[in-house]
Amino acid sequence: MMNKSTSTADDILACARSLIIAGGYNGFSYADIADVVGIRKPSIHHHFPSKADLVKKLVETHRAQTELGVENLARVITAPRDQLRAYVDHWKNCIEDASAPFCVAALLASEMPILPEEVAEQVRSYFRFLSGWLTAVLERGLANRSLKLTHAPSVEAEVLMATVHGAMLSARAYGDAEIFGTIMDPQLARLSAKK
Repeated sequence: MMNKSTSTADDILACARSLIIAGGYNGFSYADIADVVGIRKPSIHHHFPSKADLVKKLVETHRAQTELGVENLARVITAPRDQLRAYVDHWKNCIEDASAPFCVAALLASEMPILPEEVAEQVRSYFRFLSGWLTAVLERGLANRSLKLTHAPSVEAEVLMATVHGAMLSARAYGDAEIFGTIMDPQLARLSAKK
């Protein structure tokens, strides 16, 4: 049974997220969610008529949480280099404490050929948002000379995003959360201009 302080829809989304991270888009059914959440399958269909509706909403929610997270980050940390460090540290902590050992959008991106188009579009939307945010941070860092870039900010943003997601994959493959930092720390050092 899931947390009674949340809504049934939130419990369903949280369960789906865990199941997707464990086994991918096709690695779960509504019966699996019903067992974990402690409800009947018709209740799930009431909230999310189809699996595509459920996963689309999950990715939309993940993006909204990410957008809120970077907005809050910008309020407390203004230095671009420190914002990048905070972003990487967020994932490092999530992997270490197993609260979010993998980005659900990144995992779904690895399954793009099998995803329903409405889910695939949400995954692409998430990546466009994250790339845009990273590009803006890198542009600010280049402008104030706190970051050094080898390529255009938009290219470096794609490299950084791919490296973060690849580092998640490596940590999972090795079964070692420390691998994430082993990969990401040199990447951040590479971008940091010496002051």
